[in-house]
Amino acid sequence: MITAIRSELRRRWTNLRYNSGAPAAKDRRAARATSPASLARERDVHLLVAPPGQGNIGDQALFEAFIENAPGNVLAIVRRTADFDVPEVLKQRVTLLAMPALIYGEGNDHARAIAELSSLLHRALSLSIIGADIMDGRYSLRGSVRRSVIAELGALAGLDTRIVGFSWASNPRSGAKRALVKASRAGAVPMLRDPFSAQRATDDGVEGARLVSDLVFAATLTAESPITPPRPYAVVNASGLIGRSLDQVTAYRRIIAHLRSRGLHVVLVPHVIKPLSDDLRASLRIADAVGESGVTLVTHLLTPGQIRSLTADARITVTGRMHLAIMSFLGGTPAVTMATQGKVEGLMDLFGIRQLCVRPGPWMASGVIAAIDDALPDRSAPRRAIAGALPGVTLMALENVAGLGDAPRRVDVVDAHAGGLR
Repeated sequence: MITAIRSELRRRWTNLRYNSGAPAAKDRRAARATSPASLARERDVHLLVAPPGQGNIGDQALFEAFIENAPGNVLAIVRRTADFDVPEVLKQRVTLLAMPALIYGEGNDHARAIAELSSLLHRALSLSIIGADIMDGRYSLRGSVRRSVIAELGALAGLDTRIVGFSWASNPRSGAKRALVKASRAGAVPMLRDPFSAQRATDDGVEGARLVSDLVFAATLTAESPITPPRPYAVVNASGLIGRSLDQVTAYRRIIAHLRSRGLHVVLVPHVIKPLSDDLRASLRIADAVGESGVTLVTHLLTPGQIRSLTADARITVTGRMHLAIMSFLGGTPAVTMATQGKVEGLMDLFGIRQLCVRPGPWMASGVIAAIDDALPDRSAPRRAIAGALPGVTLMALENVAGLGDAPRRVDVVDAHAGGLR
């Protein structure tokens, strides 16, 4: 009990500090203290600030998609080098640099990381920060503020600086909003991955918002799936994050019973395996409830390429994770997706298939089953919509890296005010 209270007090104190703007101001002073003249050297790499990784297929997919599509060699800043696996075909193009204190450190360790970053900025052709769902402060205020400050420092150093493919909530934390606005005014380009996020960010004072789509839509690497379930089959995922606040077992028991009644084998797949949001734990509870008949339980994380192969051959996907939906769409497979923070609605809007978006809750099984029945037929409206929109959405994803490093200071931006999104 005492430990929990202390942990909560530390969390609240950290949020107060980062909402105040004081840590961001300290980072700016530390960066200014590093002399650019003493750091001048030939620019030879694209600098990437990677997402957290470590047990998250979506983060791994974003990392791979950036390396695959960047126009040159990449130096990727990670928390730990073990947090990402580099596919063999990409190993010649990327170097991992562990800087654990850059995003999550404090005190002297973080100050040294900022100094090291300043040095790296002066050898970089460009700076990209994977934004995803970690910019608005809803998961980690410190992480969001730090990423925006890094973008600001890159832009002020004269680099083509981009915050790549991210969502923006309707209720961002004030410190995260302030930091992103400052970064955009310095010349960093905010690249929002759905029209709702782009409009929200613009309404919050973020300058130069550019509408793109999620970078994973630009991924092409595939790998043979180690899972060979009986066909036809459905891929089903239960989010451990949703499971922290909702008992999903009853709903998924109904959903899986319905999929079985439609003649589909069910493949239960974890997308994230982490202590605080463990999909495998959620899958195990559901597997225990529904029994083994007609169900294959995957107990480890697949690679993004394996996931793309598995979902491409599935009849339908049901998931609580957005990047599993994205990788399903890449193979033309409809994905009924639980929407928790507004980002899924924006994704579905790009395809015109809002009916595949279901709010989690005690009643969600009925909504999921209705969406399954709508999407399953070969010529269903969702299948046609996905096939029709996918080429354009893929081109939007490539905009995340288009011309990367070409601009000497800042990238031309698109006005995202109402009527100006394109």
